Amino acid sequence: MTDAQVVDGGVRGDVPALGSPGRRRFLRFLLGFSALSTLGMIAAPIVGFLIPPPSAGAGAGGRVLAGTTTDIAANSGKVVAMGSKPVIVINGDAGITAFSAVCTHLGCIVGYDSTVKQIVCPCHDGHFNPGTGAVVSGPPPKPLAAVTITVEKDQIFLVPGAG
Repeated sequence: MTDAQVVDGGVRGDVPALGSPGRRRFLRFLLGFSALSTLGMIAAPIVGFLIPPPSAGAGAGGRVLAGTTTDIAANSGKVVAMGSKPVIVINGDAGITAFSAVCTHLGCIVGYDSTVKQIVCPCHDGHFNPGTGAVVSGPPPKPLAAVTITVEKDQIFLVPGAG
């Protein structure tokens, strides 16, 4: 038995040459890779939560373009993002107004209902005045927070922190 080994009373085939990958080495690699992948899948969301994404830089003077007067026709509204917060812009009887689009009751996103000409929360039927943001009916405890807007030519800009 020159090319074979006696192992535990039996004969095993040729001994693999040094440096050639064996089953145990492959399984160790596979186990290590699996452990690292699992740790990476656990760590990535935690790191993503702890390190917030950079805020998108606002335009000149910190203003955010909400749209144009043709985008938001008379007796209509549009929810737009102002940074990470939704804002509802309304072109109603009181002119163009903007409010936080987060309902003061449970934090649902509100919309504009052109049939009743009010801002409406779909979760618990809260209604707000589109000109002032005041509660008209429903469970919301406070009015919607006003957002300052400026209109230049036909462009509607939201001004964060000024309302």
